[in-house]
Amino acid sequence: MYYPEPMGMLIAELRRLPGIGPRTAQRLAFHILDLPQEEANRLVAAIVEAREKVSHCSICGNLATEDPCTLCNNPRRDQSLICVVQDPRDVVAMERTHEYKGLYHVLGGVISPMEGIGPNELRVKELITRLQDGSVKEIVLATDLNAEGEVTATYLARLIKPLGIKTTRLAHGLPVGGDLEYADQVTLAKALEGRREL
Repeated sequence: MYYPEPMGMLIAELRRLPGIGPRTAQRLAFHILDLPQEEANRLVAAIVEAREKVSHCSICGNLATEDPCTLCNNPRRDQSLICVVQDPRDVVAMERTHEYKGLYHVLGGVISPMEGIGPNELRVKELITRLQDGSVKEIVLATDLNAEGEVTATYLARLIKPLGIKTTRLAHGLPVGGDLEYADQVTLAKALEGRREL
């Protein structure tokens, strides 16, 4: 289909975004062109400002507008506890619970040999460096519960345990409100494995 060159360029750039196919890119492009000029300018300004002002914290790797980030700089956070996550979206998810009060370490992904990602492509060395001063007493491994997440958690646990630091993994199993009859075998097995005394 023929589009004026600027429209074609906009669609092509939108298609490069994750999860955006050709039709969605086309719909978004038409929506952007239909925006009042003021709204379009705000969208452009928000993108530019985010690119210029948001970077990664040098300590935890989370997204931040200052370095170190507000979480690492907060003296009320439990400095002896670090939750290791895959990416900044996981920090947001953990913070939404209002239950976790420690610090974070963002790996920047997971070990995935199929995609050519090994430990050296992740922020593993930075994590081990953070553990050297002896102030951290527990590491919570909160990578996804898939093959890559499990491999990454196992790898990190093997590196951390010799340092004498308690290493835990987020519990997993049946969701709250879930029915046993609809749970798959792996989920049921993990729920049994992670059972606790009442």
